[in-house]
Amino acid sequence: MSGCCGPTAVGLEPSTQAARPSELPVVVIGAGPIGLAAAAQLAERNLDFLVLEAGEQAGASVAKWGHVRVFSPWKYNIDSAARRLLEAEGWSAPDADWLPTGAELIDDYLAPLAKLFGDKVRLGAKVTAISRLGYDRVRTNGREQAPFVIRLADGQELQARAVIDASGTYENPNVLGAGGLPAHGETEAGDLVDHALPDVLGADRERYEGERVLVVGAGHSAATTLLALAQLEHTPITWAIRASHADRTYGGGEADALPARGALGTRLHALVTSGRITLLTGFFTHRVNAAPDGVEVVSRDPSGAEQSITVDRIISATGYRPDHSIAGELRLDLDPILGSTRALAPLIDPNQHSCGTVPAHGVDELAHPEPGYYAIGVKSYGRAPTFLMATGYEQARSIVAALAGDWEAARQVQLDLPETGVCSSSLAEAQDQRVGLATGISGGLLSTPLPLATVSASSGGGCCG
Repeated sequence: MSGCCGPTAVGLEPSTQAARPSELPVVVIGAGPIGLAAAAQLAERNLDFLVLEAGEQAGASVAKWGHVRVFSPWKYNIDSAARRLLEAEGWSAPDADWLPTGAELIDDYLAPLAKLFGDKVRLGAKVTAISRLGYDRVRTNGREQAPFVIRLADGQELQARAVIDASGTYENPNVLGAGGLPAHGETEAGDLVDHALPDVLGADRERYEGERVLVVGAGHSAATTLLALAQLEHTPITWAIRASHADRTYGGGEADALPARGALGTRLHALVTSGRITLLTGFFTHRVNAAPDGVEVVSRDPSGAEQSITVDRIISATGYRPDHSIAGELRLDLDPILGSTRALAPLIDPNQHSCGTVPAHGVDELAHPEPGYYAIGVKSYGRAPTFLMATGYEQARSIVAALAGDWEAARQVQLDLPETGVCSSSLAEAQDQRVGLATGISGGLLSTPLPLATVSASSGGGCCG
């Protein structure tokens, strides 16, 4: 493919002199699905941009869960502007009803899109801080006219007219401790604690097969890992959640508008009911102790009552949280509970909303007191696990329209999310059969279907928290 955009003349090299903001690029942090969607929107509006990716490939965080199949089909996973740019270069979209793995998401979409942008996507560029040229967070007069300064890990400093932070949350997982603090002994037991979505049936299989495994967490990442573990022989599995029941994880079943999402909960429920997975409810991880025959995990609930289990390995699928430290010298207005913008928080509150019931929102709800800085994608949701990739694409479209001065388009926010509704799980079952036949699995249909999951940080089409 030929690149759609040439090199950026201004803002690529370190500079200590102020440039007029209108001459500077918009800097996008992160080359995952949402960051590259923002780049596509900027390219369509002929706005100069530069994408900074800390990893060594587009979708670097997605690659870490490349073995996982997301539960939303391709039709929900491709940004509209990105589609137009790619198709203009002869790219053909994958089957709209296929559920891609993370690796397929990269190979069939993110990598071609990043290639299209050429050297406007800079790899190995880790952002360590953002500020205004000559302005700390306190200084006010003339602040809005000063360009942003983006400092990289190698010491370079770039200037920008605006910053779109789509860096995600994947590198900042939550701890095991139920109160948001690390459990006592958690750090010392680090070699026995793995984070969400290990490759249980592939590269990490030997780590779990035949071992007693505890999975902590009630989200779709936990469900995916549990389904994979259940395929291993002689592997006792325990699932621990804080709630008194697992109904929220089981979800809508056959009434879910994303069939694979519904199938995920249905299969998990069956494994718990059959006894293949032992469910511990009301489990508030408090302490992790070395034991003669493994590691003891102790729960202490709010009343002080304790329960414990001894296992060989722990998988912490407790979600992620945003790290806003790189924007410490910017003026952010963060909700004290979720860590999203204050205006967005009530729209995404997981106590009130599921993935499919979040209202449409755009630039107005994502704006901070620091003009020109926006956190989008899963990072914009703070600690709410209700994010959908389609939501991030609409965020990118709205913000770029505002940066282009098209406020009418920016505020015409529309969002059609696949919430729980009336449909069946036939899509997931049909694809399991197709994958089974393609890989030569006996009988074509897996006895325990391939993991279908939501994934975090750079997101799948379903909830990514």
